[in-house]
Amino acid sequence: MQLTIIGGGGFRTPLVYRALLDDPTRLIDRVVLVDTDVRRLGVIESVLAGFAHGRPWSPRVVATTDLRSGLAGAAFVFSAIRPGGPEGREYDENIPLRHGVLGQETVGIGGILFALRSIPAMLDIARAVVDVAPEAWLINFTNPAGMVTEALHSVLGDRVIGICDSPASLVRRVGRALNIPVGQEKFDYVGLNHLGWLRSIRHDSGPDLLPALLADKPSLESFEEGQLFGSQLLRSLGCIPNEYLHYFYYAADVLASVSGTTSRASYLRAQQSDFYAAARANSSPASVWQSAVDERNRTYMAVSREAAGADERHPDDVEGGGYEQIALAVMRAIATNGDETLILNVRNAGAVPDLDNDAVVEIPTVVGKSGPIALPVGVLSDHQVGLMREIKAVERATIDAATTGSLGSAYAALAMHPLNGSFARATRILDEWLPHFPDVTVRLH
Repeated sequence: MQLTIIGGGGFRTPLVYRALLDDPTRLIDRVVLVDTDVRRLGVIESVLAGFAHGRPWSPRVVATTDLRSGLAGAAFVFSAIRPGGPEGREYDENIPLRHGVLGQETVGIGGILFALRSIPAMLDIARAVVDVAPEAWLINFTNPAGMVTEALHSVLGDRVIGICDSPASLVRRVGRALNIPVGQEKFDYVGLNHLGWLRSIRHDSGPDLLPALLADKPSLESFEEGQLFGSQLLRSLGCIPNEYLHYFYYAADVLASVSGTTSRASYLRAQQSDFYAAARANSSPASVWQSAVDERNRTYMAVSREAAGADERHPDDVEGGGYEQIALAVMRAIATNGDETLILNVRNAGAVPDLDNDAVVEIPTVVGKSGPIALPVGVLSDHQVGLMREIKAVERATIDAATTGSLGSAYAALAMHPLNGSFARATRILDEWLPHFPDVTVRLH
């Protein structure tokens, strides 16, 4: 089967390819990399070749800058694009910071700004998929993943699935603290992308072990979320939030921490620029990539950990990855009717009664040959419902701005975001940001 990777010259493409190399079922035997940057494509091709060298089997790799030819024959399409590049992310995150608000590129103000570029670009890709590979499934990792996935439903229906590794990583960390073997966790998780809560966890059919964990401070603070949020907050919530909720529960602390250091956007721009230059000049680009990805993983959520006084990341988490295994699990389950339970970004379809059916939510699903089926979740707390509805309103105003060109909707999305709290500031942020993106400025009216 063929997997087409849109944004194939991206830094994280080797993670996907390495997962395919290690897949005993050899589900994907052809990988087509599609990217607009020839030089980046060449670097990533050489990294993949390094991984494949000496292996008894490896998927064939083809690279192209032509989207439609790259989609021909695809059974699955994986998308991880960044319109505007790392420079664009700097504007998305740093301009809000200059106005005293977190610019984080998914759940923060930066996510709204990035979506004004990523949604139109992804809709163009979705239309090309319908034209060239109508039977293909699109697996979306383009940020903000939940918002982009919801926008794509207008073109692809339920043949688009949004993925993220943070819920699965949370389940893995909590399971490790409870000595539950990997893969034997049964859990209740509900939310939107980067905005969710682990509300129960069991070992197979056993009792819920979360209450005992919440009562055990040393065990609770032995993993990343326990250190980020602290046992007192977690006990008051009665659940374990996704790590990205640290930006909401400790917004002022993170803002103070990031003001004295380099933003994540600026750090990644410099690191990726150094990587591509070093890889082109090195006889072993795969080793250069491995060093760069190790450093990237070590520094993940560093500002939040500093604000919380948390320890360095656990060695198992520094290994990184995760989303590529989720993507492979989705493809395998669809191709083989595997009926695997995964936390994915999918259409609600009644699973969360507090949101409408068309809302894309991040919840457990069962995936088989017909795609994902959202599993009903338990009753949400007032806090969970309120924050999800508030962010969903922001997402939908952003989608409207990106798809209709409504400047008013763009201002409204920024003004409604709970991390902002000021329409005047929303207008200042957008008015400073727009001149850097003439194509967006032309669309908005």
